[in-house]
Parts: sequence; C-alpha cells; structure tokens
Amino acid sequence: MTYKEARVYLDELSKYGSVLGLDTIRGLLRELGNPQDDLRFIHIAGTNGKGSVLAYTSTILSEAGYRVGRYVSPTIVSYRERIQVDGELITQQGFAEETEKVRDAIVRLEAAGEPVPTVFEAETVIAFLYFKKKKCDIVLLEAGLGGAEDATNIITTTECAVFSTISLDHLGVIGNTLEEIAQTKAGIIKPGCLVISAPQKAEVRKVLIDRAEKCGCPIVFADRNQVEIEEENYKGTVFTYKEFQSLSIYLPGTYQIINSMTAIETIQAWRKAKKSCCFDLDQGEEVWHQAVRKGLEKTTWYGRFSCIYENPIFIVDGAHNEDAALRLKESVDAYFPGKKLIMIMGVFRDKEYEKIVRIMSSSMKCVYTVDLPNKERSLPAKELKACIDQIMLEQQQTEEGLPEVYAVGDIEKAVNDARKKAEDQEIILAMGSLSYLGNVLQIVNGWKDKGKEND
Repeated sequence: MTYKEARVYLDELSKYGSVLGLDTIRGLLRELGNPQDDLRFIHIAGTNGKGSVLAYTSTILSEAGYRVGRYVSPTIVSYRERIQVDGELITQQGFAEETEKVRDAIVRLEAAGEPVPTVFEAETVIAFLYFKKKKCDIVLLEAGLGGAEDATNIITTTECAVFSTISLDHLGVIGNTLEEIAQTKAGIIKPGCLVISAPQKAEVRKVLIDRAEKCGCPIVFADRNQVEIEEENYKGTVFTYKEFQSLSIYLPGTYQIINSMTAIETIQAWRKAKKSCCFDLDQGEEVWHQAVRKGLEKTTWYGRFSCIYENPIFIVDGAHNEDAALRLKESVDAYFPGKKLIMIMGVFRDKEYEKIVRIMSSSMKCVYTVDLPNKERSLPAKELKACIDQIMLEQQQTEEGLPEVYAVGDIEKAVNDARKKAEDQEIILAMGSLSYLGNVLQIVNGWKDKGKEND
C-alpha cells in the first residue's frame, strides 16, 4: 500500500461517520494484538486549549530526553500532523505500512460479521501501532469528541489525565449542560492515575474532583493566583509561575498562560509520582527546570493567535465556540487596544456562530466571510454575512458606522482582498474554524515567496 492508497482507503471509511462508543475499536485493537497496552499515556481532554497543553507538555518531555509520541486532531497544515514522534511527522511510508495492517484487520473483522470502524477509530489504531514501533516512552493523546466514549479512551495505561478549560461545545452530543459535558470529559480519568487541570468553573471543578476521588486519584489545579506577567504582546509572553522564574512562551494569546501553567503542573505531578525518571535524582531537579524552560520556549502550535505576517500584522485564531471567542476578544483588546480589525471569518453551521459574532462585533471594521473546505458542514458565506449584518443592526453601532461585510466565499480572494484593504497600522484577523487556517497560511506564504523574488 502506498501513502496515496492509504489516504484513499481512509477517505472511504469516512462514510461511516462519527460514532461514540468503544466496542468497535476494542475489536480492531484485539485483532492487532492490543498495541496500546504496551504504551504509557498522558491523556488530554477539554473544550479549548487541549492542543496547546499537549504541545507544551510534549515539547518539555522531549527536552528532558524522552521519546514522545503525539496524537492530535484536527490538523491544520498536513494530514500527517496527527501522528508525531518528538515533533517529527509520521513518514508517508510509515503511515502506509500501519494503515495496511489496519485495513487487513478490518477485512478479517468484516468477514466475521463485525462492524466496520470509523475513520477516527482507524487513525487512532494506526497511531498506536506507530508509537509502539517507534518505542515511545510516553504518548500524549488528545481526546477527540468528549472523553468517556471517545475512541482514545480505549487505553488502560493512563499515567496522567489532563484537562484544559471545559466549556459549552458539542451541545446535545456529549451533554446538554456544562456539568454533563464535564462528566463526559471526566471519563478519561482511570483508577490510580494522576489528574491535572487548568482552572475551571465551580461546577466543572466539582465534577473533576468527584470523579478523581471515586477513582482514588490525586488531583491538582493550575493556580491563576501564582502567575506574574513580566512582559506580554502579540508575539509572546514572559511570566513567572511558582518557582519557575521568567519563563518565555511564543504562543501569543492571554489564554496561553493558562495552557502553559497546566503543562507545568502536569510535568511536576508526573515527576513527583516518580512514574519514570531517566536522570540521577541528584541532578534531576536542575535538568527538569531547564527542560521546562527550553520546552516552553520551543513550543509551536499554529492556529492559536498566531502571527503569520507583519506589515500588515496578520493573526489567525481557530476560535470556533463561545469560550474561545471570549478569549480571542480578550487577547485582541489586550494587544491592540482601541483597534478595529479587518476580519476573515468561516464557521461550521453546527457551531454557535451568532454568539461568536456578538463577542467579536465591537472589534470589526470590515469582515470577509468565506466558505469552508468541508462544504457539507460549512455555514455558507452569504448566511454568515446576513448574521453579522443583523447583529450589527441590533446593536446599532452607528457612531462610527456599521462595518463593511462582504460574502466572498473563496478563501484566497478573501485573504488577498483583506490585504488590499489593510492600511498602515491595521490588523487582519482570520478566525473561526481551524479547518481553513491551513489554506490561509499557504496563501500568506505565497506573499512571502513573492517578496523574496522581488528582493
């Protein structure tokens, strides 16, 4: 099987949609010898920020000398981003080899009358096979949808269950209230593992504490009160957290402080539990402090308040729900106070896009709405424009005039039109679904290439 054939095969599996539950993936893994049982996991769930928490934590562990697997979704630039070892994407050959094993196992299961796995279940199993082959010391595993019945929750060797901030999302699928959603996500907690969480709302905090106590797990929450910000702008932050002085992160966004704190607490809890240590205890403390410092500095994670161009400043952020939009607005106000932005927006129709628009409305000078690559889920650009127009009229923002809103549809045209519109000192923000930000990056990189040609 070639890489292209592997991708075609997985595309065919996509027709089975997304199904919650563990029975099907359990059967597939059994057919392949349960590779996940030979791995150790830090399992990460949450609504917003889990990818960033994973990126920080895994980079720190790599700096400390461990072989670290990463399994993430969704991907932004390359499909192979979802499976990485020490930051290196799975090779095309490696992906094809593991996909062939999974395909052959599915054929045997079908012949025996067993159900066909979904594409996410197949990808998860491919990842487990690859991480086992690469002899990973620890795997950072991002939960997909929810937690308890997500395919990633088939694992039984969880060392840390980690939670980024939990808020309302996927209503009606994983829960109808914040408490129900938290209970679903808390399902990744396994008896005896360590539990680490970002600061949470009271009802979420109670759910996590109750689940941890039921499973006999120690739990720790990152503490906002122990953070001191030293420097902060749209390119990054310098801060102190507990005993860690003057740490630097280059993932902008005020919320990245919370994500990095959560990663630090995860590392500290894992170390103190002495689950594993590849250094002599006499020198371990200094080595780990340096790993934390260097790991945070080296962490990259595209699509989270990322500045991808200067002159004009061009920011991309995958804020696709209410909580993420609130954090994005907080960052915009902190880094560009009083500024009105030129925005590009694309959203899925099943998201609370009206709430996102209301939150960001006061920062809008001009908006270009686009259709997403996934046409079936995309809210059409014209409908998003109508939504923005209606909300602006309701809010009667007449002192400075209503923002200009254009239903462009085509992503490339919207990006290029936004650049033409931008004058000196203006900021462009592409936001909404993560699914189109890879396209935006590719277009903007084309500007850079043309600039080099003209040098």
